[in-house]
Amino acid sequence: MVKNLVFHITILLGIISGAFAAGLDTARIDELTGLKGKMNAKEAVYKVSLPRTDVKIAVDGWTMPPFMGLGTWAAFTATQNGAMVMGDTVLLEDEVNAAMSAALDNGLNVTALHNHFFFDRPKVYFMHIEGEGTADKLAGAVRKVYDTIKQTRAANPQPKDSFGGKSLPEKSSITAGPLREIFGTQGESKDGMVKFSFGHPAKMHGVTIGNDMGVNTWAAFAGSDDNAVVDGDFAVTEDELQPVLKSLLKEKINIVAIHQHMTHEEPRIMFFHYWGRGNAKDLAQAIKGGFLVGGLLGVSSPLQN
Repeated sequence: MVKNLVFHITILLGIISGAFAAGLDTARIDELTGLKGKMNAKEAVYKVSLPRTDVKIAVDGWTMPPFMGLGTWAAFTATQNGAMVMGDTVLLEDEVNAAMSAALDNGLNVTALHNHFFFDRPKVYFMHIEGEGTADKLAGAVRKVYDTIKQTRAANPQPKDSFGGKSLPEKSSITAGPLREIFGTQGESKDGMVKFSFGHPAKMHGVTIGNDMGVNTWAAFAGSDDNAVVDGDFAVTEDELQPVLKSLLKEKINIVAIHQHMTHEEPRIMFFHYWGRGNAKDLAQAIKGGFLVGGLLGVSSPLQN
């Protein structure tokens, strides 16, 4: 009896999956993405792919064929409310932030940014995306991301090796006072540099973890007041991730990695690393803006020094 029940449920799920798959206008997805996809009838998924053949990429001294893991893709499946898309996007360093902005500005979520290789030239990053809505909207958003990558390469066929901007002074001389006022905490100072850290409460295996256990958002400033660099890390929940990314990108803060640092933590914490150049006070205001947008000031506590 149980076997019969499982059998009938399996058939029912297959019928539902088939109905959802039939709900995808695959020709329209091809048209909007500019790519020819393939249907996996068993999983009810339609997938478009774009191998990175426009730039020669070497890994460990070997010119790597796209087949070996340099393929951008987006997979669509029908849902009761429209469709879902998930994908992975192969990016070079000077493409990342423009592509990420295109994804976020067009309704997609960016869920990870990381490397897959060592000793790759030029360096390659992988940006994972996700979204829900109508298939047309999702396919159009994916096309915006891919077009942004093409535009970056068309403007500069050779990938850039820096963010640009004038060289930083050999010795840092950041004035700490204005930054302390912005962040509302003393922070740390060393050799003309200033650093601020804020903890995010969490638990792992029933143990409370926070600032000193590594669950913190921090910002470190070097250079001079009018020619500064800021780098750091944001610790955010899954719900906080997208709005904070959008806030920093709009202020020209570059996102360089998005990933996890832990397992089994509660709530689940995502970490993203960033890098910015400019006036020190402007950079500090941009970072604080991320706190405000994500509602982090209400849950984060500064490390007092």
